[in-house]
Amino acid sequence: MKEFLKESELVDLSHPDIQTLAYTLAEGLTSDEEIAKICFLYVRDEIRHSGDAKDDITTYKASDVLKYKTGWCYAKSILLAALLRANGIPAGFCYQRLSCSEYVKDVYCLHGLNAVYLKKYGWYRIDARGNKEGMDAQFTPPEEKLAFELQKGETDIPDIYDEPLAVVMDALKKYKSYDEMICNFPDL
Repeated sequence: MKEFLKESELVDLSHPDIQTLAYTLAEGLTSDEEIAKICFLYVRDEIRHSGDAKDDITTYKASDVLKYKTGWCYAKSILLAALLRANGIPAGFCYQRLSCSEYVKDVYCLHGLNAVYLKKYGWYRIDARGNKEGMDAQFTPPEEKLAFELQKGETDIPDIYDEPLAVVMDALKKYKSYDEMICNFPDL
């Protein structure tokens, strides 16, 4: 599990702002499940989804997602991993390959989410993308309630990664505006 607790350039969990928030969220809570849920709710509800908000900034480091309070699904998953790992809870990165017709017609792209290791359940996928009409991601272990239900031609990628995929990071680093990002979503 060490790789799912580690710090990296993107999952900068020792950043003072990440540390402060992680410990504040966990204050008074005793179980990994309680801490994971409060971290999930914070990222889902307090960090804007860059696409929904049409924010003209692309964040990718956990501390920047927190600072600017915005991120694409990929960036929100990085912040959530940092908060969980800062609290000693193993967290990884997962993906779905979805139709991106919400933004661009006839295009598929990756959607980023997390897997968290809960002592009672094992690996459990959570999606802090952010809710809106037609999306209702929840934290209800052991049942998954992700933002997107798969449609024809869409797939779950079953692997759990300790770091975001390179294709995702390349897109977040290269495309800085809303308009650039919606035309260049990462895909496999």
